[in-house]
Amino acid sequence: MTIILNNNTFKYETEAVVKLFIPATRFTFAYDITDADSDICMTRVKNGRKFVYLFAYVRIGTQTARRSVKLTISKKSDSECEYQLCRLLFECLVKLTGITPGWGLLTGIRPVKKVNRMLNDGMSKAEIFSALSDRYMISRKKLDTAYLTAMTQLPVIADYDKKTISLYISIPFCPTRCSYCSFVSHSMQSAQKLIPQYIDKLCDELEILGQIVDSYGLKIDTVYYGGGTPTAITADQLYTLMKKTRECFDISQIREYNVEAGRADTITVDKLSVIKEMGATRISINPQTLNDDVLRVIGRHHTSDQTINAFRLARSMGFDNINMDLIAGLPTESFESFKSTVDTVTQLDPDGITVHTLTLKRSAQLYSEGHDSIKSPASQMVDYSFEKLTSNGYFPYYLYRQKNTVDNLENIGYARKGKESLYNIYIMDETQTILGAGCAASTKLVGPDGSISRVHNYKFPYEYINRFDELMQKKKEITDFFKTGE
Repeated sequence: MTIILNNNTFKYETEAVVKLFIPATRFTFAYDITDADSDICMTRVKNGRKFVYLFAYVRIGTQTARRSVKLTISKKSDSECEYQLCRLLFECLVKLTGITPGWGLLTGIRPVKKVNRMLNDGMSKAEIFSALSDRYMISRKKLDTAYLTAMTQLPVIADYDKKTISLYISIPFCPTRCSYCSFVSHSMQSAQKLIPQYIDKLCDELEILGQIVDSYGLKIDTVYYGGGTPTAITADQLYTLMKKTRECFDISQIREYNVEAGRADTITVDKLSVIKEMGATRISINPQTLNDDVLRVIGRHHTSDQTINAFRLARSMGFDNINMDLIAGLPTESFESFKSTVDTVTQLDPDGITVHTLTLKRSAQLYSEGHDSIKSPASQMVDYSFEKLTSNGYFPYYLYRQKNTVDNLENIGYARKGKESLYNIYIMDETQTILGAGCAASTKLVGPDGSISRVHNYKFPYEYINRFDELMQKKKEITDFFKTGE
């Protein structure tokens, strides 16, 4: 499909709007109306000194739609022109496709953050709903979800100590790579030789970050082991890393210590014993689905019974804050199958349940397979999970969205009261500095004024290992940040 930008360069946002209606598609861009036979054309025409005329034209098959608007020129004319062109494009696509995305024109990943800002400005619920509905055409259902999530977050954010930071530790290995996965993760078969070197370098990086924390009198608030699947490595390797974490950082006062135990085929008594002994307070055991046929389709080499048994094992060993991840919209999964998964997981009574919606990025295998591989009743699945979980004592506490998500839906973390993940709330609200260790980890530095800067580690394990000394030179950006704040 071709998108033509005539007399404007608003590529990023306009493409994001089109993807709300036409996911998993590669677009060609042209910058003159004569460059191509247009499927989508957006034109900005200046006319005199006071006005700008904007036009959007969309053709899908033999059907066409046009919209236009006349704007008064101001100092913010470029940003307003971009917004208005996106709005015109959105209206054309609603008309032609019959689809009205629940999140409307909003393409950002943190809708709850907008609600939080409005609450901080003293706006009422009605004022917030009116402002977001008018500007972004968000549905009442999604506004209710965002508002309920914000209200759950409020007391947690209010209790945040600005002198604290969090720590993220990346273990980018999995037993196999799922077909929908776009994370930097490597199957154990392909990465086995790298793991010992990777752990050695990761321990070295933890020492360096620990020295920074000590030098500037920082306090660790939460720790998060993510991946990949952290429990894909051996119990001894996991012990080495978690022991190094305790040696490099004072975790005696932390409020939360997360480990993504993840897949059932990696969970053993020995690994859970290490996690418990080293002080973790929250783990995830992630079925994604309890339909064994769907598990095979997406490339997971474990069964639903293994997941249930792993959950019960963790409970029997004293883990009292367990989250379980599900995915709505997996290929070949029916609504009835997803409903059965939600019902069964709810009966297990975990402390948190996160419902993701299938998201396909270009690096995922399913992306290249096109629309037919991702058709599903995802919206019905998400609606059912919201009703089921909120009626069973789970409250939405964090919410985020991603590009290329099926049906333009969202990911929501639900939890029992008092079992919300602090790390997840802070990373979504961007209120806390997070130091990242390991490949593909990102350090997020939050300034006193709310400004954010990032320091990225190398993406792949072999690059992280081979260029480690060079990478560690980038830590000066972190020390410079804390020096400025002294």
